[in-house]
Amino acid sequence: VNAHDDIYIEKDGRLQKSEVTFSSDNAVMSAIERIVSPLGRRIDESSPMVDARLKDGSRVNAIIPPLALRGPTLTIRKFAKKKLTAEDMMAYGSLNEAMVEFLRVAVEQRKNIIIAGGTGSGKTTLLNVMSNFIPPSERVITVEDAAELKLNQPHVVSLEARPPNVEGKGAIPIRELVKNCLRMRPDRIVVGECRGGEALDMLQAMNTGHDGSLTTVHANSPRDVIARLEVMVMMAGMDLPASAIREQVASAVDLIVQQSRFADGSRKVTHITEVTGVESGVVSMQDIFLYRQEGFDGDGKVVGHFEATGAVPQFYEDLRARGIEVNMGIFR
Repeated sequence: VNAHDDIYIEKDGRLQKSEVTFSSDNAVMSAIERIVSPLGRRIDESSPMVDARLKDGSRVNAIIPPLALRGPTLTIRKFAKKKLTAEDMMAYGSLNEAMVEFLRVAVEQRKNIIIAGGTGSGKTTLLNVMSNFIPPSERVITVEDAAELKLNQPHVVSLEARPPNVEGKGAIPIRELVKNCLRMRPDRIVVGECRGGEALDMLQAMNTGHDGSLTTVHANSPRDVIARLEVMVMMAGMDLPASAIREQVASAVDLIVQQSRFADGSRKVTHITEVTGVESGVVSMQDIFLYRQEGFDGDGKVVGHFEATGAVPQFYEDLRARGIEVNMGIFR
């Protein structure tokens, strides 16, 4: 809702203008108040922005004048009722069978994985799908700004950050929760999204035996992810030299899964990249799987194909050396 008479809905990845309108700005305002007041939040001139979660898990953001110039603005992001599985993602063409098999093994073998992508590229959806691969016997603790993960595991503890109250006190940021969940005997930590100083705590956790952790990051390429993590660690206020941060990142992160949203609204995994270490001060990486775009078809849909680069990740070699059956055919 951009203004009372200007409403858009997203359908199949594309925005369309809606026929439905509100009668006036006051009507939008009362709708916003009806949404946020049962959630224990308030919206007025002293706090003109609100971010909240509805009962069904949808995310709500409202912002009102004087910050919104055209009148009260409301954004609701809904999630599909049905939990998506890896098979659904393959049917949508978001990734192929070899990639799913590889990610399943990576999660089962407790690799630390970062899912990266732009806004609305489907990072949370992919995180939900990948969390299905976590063995049911493990204790999983999720930490989020606004809870949107829906894990199918039997043994899950979900934590959610708390915004400040009306007086501006009592905020509990994600960073505190990440520190706290380390004391809750997690087998795995899943952080909904790393945006700031919690990246340092997340990397520490990954480096101190909490293998198999998953998180998402806003970034446009696997190389960007490393730069973003470095900046976020600096946001933690620790005066660490860049080389130390790089060492931390390279030893903590095993795989980066890059998801992109294309012009036709489709979302695809464009890179699955292994972080191999640090060489002469630069984090070295190798792509394992790529999506190659070849153009558009007559309907404006993206055309392309997934391919394995032929590189075999180190942990597959280790598994094979230990005599564990792994399918090397997916890398050809």
